[in-house]
Amino acid sequence: MASVVKINVLSVPPDMREELERRFAGRAGMVESQDGFEWFELLRPLDGTDRYLVYTRWRSEEDFQRWQSSQAFQRGHAQASGERPSGPPQGVGHGQGPAATGSELWSFEVIETAAPK
Repeated sequence: MASVVKINVLSVPPDMREELERRFAGRAGMVESQDGFEWFELLRPLDGTDRYLVYTRWRSEEDFQRWQSSQAFQRGHAQASGERPSGPPQGVGHGQGPAATGSELWSFEVIETAAPK
């Protein structure tokens, strides 16, 4: 079975870039403990675009779907948008509303990889 990659493309206005990065830094540990999780990266744009990429890699589509329906996912995304989540506070959102003005989810199956020799 091949791993799957999910890339969430976030449109972030220049005045919210620092806030978005701070919120992601505050979410440490929310996804790392999920069964089937393999990798996470937040990618900052360098070419003048306003689009950040949130890269996650999963053992399977089913593992990703379980994460998406989990309470940890719901809490993390409520906090990232500035909502008051249920459950213990995680320190990501601060009532300022979402940092991104739009998002799009891309899905890929990993068919080949390479690493340094």
